[in-house]
Amino acid sequence: MRVKRTNRGFARADFKDRYKSECSIQNSSLATEDAIWLGVDKDFEGKPCTRMHLTRKMVQDLLPLLQDFVTTGSIDRSAESDGGVG
Repeated sequence: MRVKRTNRGFARADFKDRYKSECSIQNSSLATEDAIWLGVDKDFEGKPCTRMHLTRKMVQDLLPLLQDFVTTGSIDRSAESDGGVG
């Protein structure tokens, strides 16, 4: 993934997901804390979408789940029995 600069100087990388939706990760201009934008810009039908605005703590909390997925192909190892979510 190639990281470029936006017109305003923020680092950004564009990529496509499994369904060829246009996605990105980008440094945020938030002045009060470090944050990034992550998610789908346009879905596979070309419809605009929203991205997640994540703080460093939020990303830190996601990293173990992402690492489990990279290692095992699942986030099952991190799952707890809580009566079912979703």
